[in-house]
Amino acid sequence: MLSFAGLIFGIVLLIAGGGLLVRGASEIAAKFGVSPMIVGLTIVGFGTSAPELVVNVVSALRGETALAFGNVVGSNIANVGLILGIAAVLAPISIQGQIVRREVPFLLLVTTILTVMVLDKPLEGLPGLIGRTESVVLLLLFCIFLYMSAVDVFQDRRSDPLMLDIEDNPLMKPPVDAGRWQWLLVVVGLMLLFIGGEMTVRNGVALANALGVSANVIGLVLVAIGTSMPELVTSIIAALRKESDLALGNVVGSNLFNSLIVLPVSGLIRPIPLPPGGVTDLIVSWGLVALLIPVFYIGEARLDRKVGGFLLLAYAAYMASRFLFDQP
Repeated sequence: MLSFAGLIFGIVLLIAGGGLLVRGASEIAAKFGVSPMIVGLTIVGFGTSAPELVVNVVSALRGETALAFGNVVGSNIANVGLILGIAAVLAPISIQGQIVRREVPFLLLVTTILTVMVLDKPLEGLPGLIGRTESVVLLLLFCIFLYMSAVDVFQDRRSDPLMLDIEDNPLMKPPVDAGRWQWLLVVVGLMLLFIGGEMTVRNGVALANALGVSANVIGLVLVAIGTSMPELVTSIIAALRKESDLALGNVVGSNLFNSLIVLPVSGLIRPIPLPPGGVTDLIVSWGLVALLIPVFYIGEARLDRKVGGFLLLAYAAYMASRFLFDQP
């Protein structure tokens, strides 16, 4: 099917563009003397979410708000259920530092706020909507997250395991003698991102029409998995290195970026009506994050292979049910 092939090719361009953007920006940062730790926390962390951001911006501009919603919520579900599940199966994950220990509850708070925002129908009798007001509130929450991160960098860098992991074994190691093509990598990366984003949205909508499902489900199941591939690779590398806080921090940071930047930026461009099944999607996303609280804060504070396997099964079962029982 041409639309499916076009969707896959668009996602490949998104991943390639995000990779070139991260590499170019990391080399530029290294050239100006920015430490690998700062590069890991900012450029690499936000760069892995670039595909989701571009897909949502293009979706909002084209009026495909259902796909934009599905991409964000689906990526958040995939990050915890699929990516964290795979990482835990490869190597059990423990919380060692205070930074990740604080960010997990903050993610639960953000997910709760996002879920409450769309409960307009049961609370006020109005259709659910992520409008411009809600988008501004989410962006203000992102400012709080940035402040927390800045404090972490300048105060806890010498004592927290996450900071030490990033500083000693960065996932992106810019070469010392970075060449003169860094800006070209950034420009080409951005071009591939937007070309891939346009192809992904156009073919995703066409595939939804061909299969008789909603664009929200295509975003939730296929586009979200594709745009989450950078997070999957990053978390697998961290898990194989036995860097638990880095694997978990990557997932938590990506979900926070999706909820506090990707979704509200889309909502500012065009308000996002809640698609059918959207409340259930958010509740599932909330439930997966809520599951991490007793796992990491009671007993050994450890996500073992059994829980990782449960996350994978729960993710697969929910995605299958959404695809099979969706009503466009």
